[in-house]
Amino acid sequence: MHRLLAFVAGSVVGGGAIYAMVKPTHSTAPVSASSPMQQQAPPVYVQQQQQQQQPMMKRQQEDPSDHTSNEFLAYGDPGPVSDFLLRSRYAASYNRALRNPNWVAEHLTRDNLKGSADRASSEFKEDPSIPGPFRALLKDYYRSGYDRGHMCPAADAKKNTESMNETFMLTNIAPQVGKGFNRNYWASLEGFVRDMTKSFDDVYCISGPLYLPEKVGNKWVVSYEVIGNPPNVAVPTHFFKVILAKRNNEQGFALGAFALPNKEIDNSTPLSDFSIPLESVEKAAGLQFFSKVERKHGVVTPLCSKINCTLEHDSWKKKK
Repeated sequence: MHRLLAFVAGSVVGGGAIYAMVKPTHSTAPVSASSPMQQQAPPVYVQQQQQQQQPMMKRQQEDPSDHTSNEFLAYGDPGPVSDFLLRSRYAASYNRALRNPNWVAEHLTRDNLKGSADRASSEFKEDPSIPGPFRALLKDYYRSGYDRGHMCPAADAKKNTESMNETFMLTNIAPQVGKGFNRNYWASLEGFVRDMTKSFDDVYCISGPLYLPEKVGNKWVVSYEVIGNPPNVAVPTHFFKVILAKRNNEQGFALGAFALPNKEIDNSTPLSDFSIPLESVEKAAGLQFFSKVERKHGVVTPLCSKINCTLEHDSWKKKK
């Protein structure tokens, strides 16, 4: 957890005060110094530069899908490419360099969680939609010491066999510590999200990996294992789940964000220990979540003030 707090602190108070950062309160207000809600009008000289750049910006906006209409990319756009994948029960963005999802998004309701599909008939599969050189492979996980961890859980896709099978594509998978995490604490968190449909009509959940720095001596270093032979798939240091929930008979939304280390977590650890501001996850992941929801008082309420954020460990096993 300290890695994420330090990462965010660096952008707010500068590297010299990283060590002084403490766990943030459960606030929905933006905390990042670069937050759009806190930005002031740019200085005059910046405005002038922006005005001077407008003609070039207009030319680029003529066809936003074509980045090669300039002299620099005359022979092709190198990317990066984030493959967008739309499945029956989730949407995902895949990172070709790390061979992991950037994020996987779900919409859960009481009705769409119903079904009788059994994961026992599903098998993990490589995703043929990803070009071979950038594809996560089944052999990468063989004897790696890591589980093939779902971002969209199989239990969220019981609608039919096709939906269930799609959750076993490796583009929905990332290496996770097995005992104490994928098979335990993470699975309990997945069950917690499903159970939210008992309290809310619509639950939107986005999950994904994080690669956070760790202090080594007087420096902060991003270090992660890569599995496969030759090395192919990055092992995330952390995983996030961000949740937006709504009740039909209420105005506004409930919003929560959690970041968990990819390691064994004791079941006695409260979920609240991993609850952080959404803006912290956004900065660490380089993503923006639920951008169409205005984050202000009266529109967004902290999730754990609306429901009891407590995990029922191993309850998910009984519901299979």
